[in-house]
Amino acid sequence: MGACMALCSLASCASCLCGSAPCLLSSCCPSAFNSTITRLAFSFFLLLGTVVSIIMILPGMETQLQKIPGFCKVNCEVIVGYKSVYRMCFALVCFFFLFSIIMIRVRSSKDPRAAIQNGFWFFKFLILIGITVGAFFIPDGTFNTVWFYFGVVGSFIFILIQLVLLVDFAHTWNQKWVENAEDGSRCWYAALLGFTVVHYACAFTVMVLFYVFYTQPDDCTEHKVFISLNFIFCIIVSVVSILPKVQEAQPSSGLLQSSLISLYTMYLTWSAMTNNPNRKCNPSLLQLVTNSPSTTAAPSTTVPPGQVQWWDAQGIVGLVIFLFCTLYASIRSSNNSQVNRLMQTEEVQGLASDAEEPVAEGEARHTVDNEEDGVTYSYSFFHFCLLLASLYIMMTLTNWYQPNSDYQAMQSTMPAVWVKISSSWLALALYLWTLVAPLILSDRDFS
Repeated sequence: MGACMALCSLASCASCLCGSAPCLLSSCCPSAFNSTITRLAFSFFLLLGTVVSIIMILPGMETQLQKIPGFCKVNCEVIVGYKSVYRMCFALVCFFFLFSIIMIRVRSSKDPRAAIQNGFWFFKFLILIGITVGAFFIPDGTFNTVWFYFGVVGSFIFILIQLVLLVDFAHTWNQKWVENAEDGSRCWYAALLGFTVVHYACAFTVMVLFYVFYTQPDDCTEHKVFISLNFIFCIIVSVVSILPKVQEAQPSSGLLQSSLISLYTMYLTWSAMTNNPNRKCNPSLLQLVTNSPSTTAAPSTTVPPGQVQWWDAQGIVGLVIFLFCTLYASIRSSNNSQVNRLMQTEEVQGLASDAEEPVAEGEARHTVDNEEDGVTYSYSFFHFCLLLASLYIMMTLTNWYQPNSDYQAMQSTMPAVWVKISSSWLALALYLWTLVAPLILSDRDFS
C-alpha cells in the first residue's frame, strides 16, 4: 500500500514538473510546488552546471574535450578546461538572464508567467541543454577576454550578496538561540558565546598566518596593507555592533554577526592574496605544506603549460561558501526588513507556504497556492542572483586566471587582486551601514 502511495505521489509530482497536468496530488504529496521548492529546483540547475564545470577541469578530461570538432586549436592542454568552464557558465548566465527578463514584475501566481516559473521543468532542462550545446560552438575571438571581465564584475556583486546572506543568517541564528535561552535553558547563551569566540579566534589565527606566509620583510607591501586594514576594520565593526545606541535601535545586532563577518573578511583577504602574480608573496599550498622556501622562487606572472592549477584551497573554501549561500537563499524566510529589501523578498502575512484546508479522511487534497495574493520573493531578482552566482562559480573554478595574448600560458593578474580586496572593503562598509542606518535615518522604519 505504501509503495502504491509513493508511486502515485511521484507520478503526480512528475506531471507537475513537466507542466502537463494540474498539481492535484494525493495526501502523500501536499503542496508540491510552493515558492521554496521552485527556488530549490532552479538552484539545482545551477548546481548541475557547477558539477559539469568541475568535471570539465578534472585531470585527463582535456583529451576528451579536444575531440569536440573545432573547439580547441591552440595549446589545448592548457586552455581547454578554461574554455569549457567559460562556455558552461555562459549557458547558465543566458538561461537565468532569460528567466530574469521573462519574470519582470510578476506580482502573484495569478499572472500566467507564474506557471512558467513554477512548472514545465522538463522543457526548462531541454532549453538549458540547447543553450549549452550552442555555447560550445562560440568562436574564440574576443569572447574569452570580454567574458572574463563580465565574470569579474558579476563576481564582485555576488560577493556582496554573499555578505548580505551571511549577515541575515547570523541575525536569524542569534535571534533563534536568544529566544530559546529566554524560553528555557541558559545553555543557549553559552553556545552563542562559544561560537562567537571560535569565529574570532579563527579570524585572528588566520590573520597571523597571513603575516607569516604571505608577507616578506622586504617585499609584499600590498599584502601587509590589506591584512592590517581589514584587521582594523573588523575591530571597528565589532565595536560598533555593541554600542548602546546601536543595541537600542537594533537589539538583535551583536558580536555573533560581527565575528562571522570578520571571518568572511579574512577569507576575502586570503582569496585576494592568492591571486597575486608575485610568487614570493603568494606561496602555493604545496610550498606551505612542505615548508619549501618561497623566497628563493623568482616572481612569476604566468602559469606554465602543463602546470595549470585550477583548484587551490581558497577556491574550495569559496565553493563551499557559494553552495551554502545558494541553498540558504533558496530556503531563507527572514524577518529582517533591511535584508528583505536588499534581497527583494518579503514575508506576506496569510500566505502560509504549506497551509492546507482540512479535508475529510480519504478525500484528495489540492495543492495550496502560497502566492495567490502576492509573491513572497521577486522572481526576476532571484534569477539575477543565480546569474551572478554562475559568473562567480566561473571565476572561482578557473582561479581568476586569464590566458596571455598568444594563449601559451594562464596568468594571474593584479586586477583580480584589487577586485577581491575592494569587495571586502565594500562588504564591511555595507555591514557597517546596516548597523548605523537606523541611527542616521531615524525617520525611517527599520524594524
